[in-house]
Amino acid sequence: QSSSRPSSSTMPPSTKARYVGALDQGTSSTRFMIFGYDGTVIAKAQREHRQIYPKAGWVEHDPLEIWESTCIVIADAMKGISPEEIASIGITNQRETTVVWDKRTGKPLHNAIVWNCTRTDEIAERVATDGLGGKDRLRRLTGLPIVPYFSATKILWIFEHVPGVRESAAEGNALFGTIDTWLIWNLTARQRHVTDVSNGCRTLLMNIHTLKWDDRLLSAFEVPRAMLPEIVPSSAHIATCAESAIPALAGVIIGGILGDQQAATFGQVCFARGQAKSTYGTGAFIMMNTGGRAVPSKTGLLTTIGWQLGQGTKPVYCLEGGVAYAGSLIQWVRDNLGMIKDASETEAMATSVEDNGDLYFVPAFAGLFAPYWRSDARGCMCGMTAFNKREHVVRAAIESSAYQVKDILDAMARDSRVSLQTLRCDGGMTANGFLMQFQADVLDTPVEVPTVAETTAMGAAFAAGGGVGFFKNPE
Repeated sequence: QSSSRPSSSTMPPSTKARYVGALDQGTSSTRFMIFGYDGTVIAKAQREHRQIYPKAGWVEHDPLEIWESTCIVIADAMKGISPEEIASIGITNQRETTVVWDKRTGKPLHNAIVWNCTRTDEIAERVATDGLGGKDRLRRLTGLPIVPYFSATKILWIFEHVPGVRESAAEGNALFGTIDTWLIWNLTARQRHVTDVSNGCRTLLMNIHTLKWDDRLLSAFEVPRAMLPEIVPSSAHIATCAESAIPALAGVIIGGILGDQQAATFGQVCFARGQAKSTYGTGAFIMMNTGGRAVPSKTGLLTTIGWQLGQGTKPVYCLEGGVAYAGSLIQWVRDNLGMIKDASETEAMATSVEDNGDLYFVPAFAGLFAPYWRSDARGCMCGMTAFNKREHVVRAAIESSAYQVKDILDAMARDSRVSLQTLRCDGGMTANGFLMQFQADVLDTPVEVPTVAETTAMGAAFAAGGGVGFFKNPE
């Protein structure tokens, strides 16, 4: 657990409310950050939560532990700050992770099934083959393939494995939500059951054109409408924190909700059509703003909603692609090959040799994701000769992330027919100057790295401040 204390900031053109907050609930930890009007970080606190692995490939979280962590980090960051000083808070969250709970008791009916859990493979296959078009048969409505990644398959698994939940859901007593929904339900003392369009579109249950739950999709996954949250904009006066639930934020408006990758895109100020960001973490996630048009992908990318700023406004759509192994490949080189002791060594090693020595790394340890979608692919190092040494291997590993991101951006250009002008990058790997320069070189496009690393939380704060007029204009 970590925290930092308040400092001064440029004052907003308003009354007592001087700050906006961001609750960033991620896969491994929860943090609460407070930003000044100029984007300065005023205070923050962070707390990790357990990763639960019941079987190989299965991943769960304890929703009650996440809520407890949320209360702790908010209280820590708010020390010395009154609720009246917070204009609004925004929530950003790990997407797709599924919680089902009892409306009457407030208790989860099962642990949260995490976005990367593979237990629903068979369910996804079954639903995909129950009609023409296979795994893409719902793409026209959702922009997504039918794969275990998305929430609907996880709801159906709970129905089939937890006695009584299906019946309780039909009666409106069992509620569904992604993590944003679960947190807001608790922050408002069980008064508001909502999600925003950026999270709703990741369930396989929301029509990305109407921004509503679609009966055809609900029927495909046997999900009753009674258990679903209300869909709201990403930036608006969404709800109010209850003093009985969270005293440190008593009466504070919840003004923004964004899924984590959308929040990073928003925080990177990718507001114009054709602007794109790449987040380099364990894997890499690339999103491109396609404006007011949902661009159907012919290259295996996801068509998703970026955000909706205000009730009744048109949403902004994005194309998205993911790389499975980016930072995790460097970990593999460290832990499995023993060629480095720390990731911080890799930049100097990569630049100590003139080039990659004709060595190329394909890190398809779990198959190839977008845009190839070849689950049968396997990793390899190509072009190896007796000339190669460990510096070449490390350099090739770093370069592989840039090549994978290029593949996805090339696919986005083909789908959107928009040429990339600049790539905005964030995530831990952006500290590697060689990677950033190499990425710019292979794209023949400028790469920008923000001075503030917390782009996901900042995106949620921007959305929250815009939702209540704290920021007059997102730009």
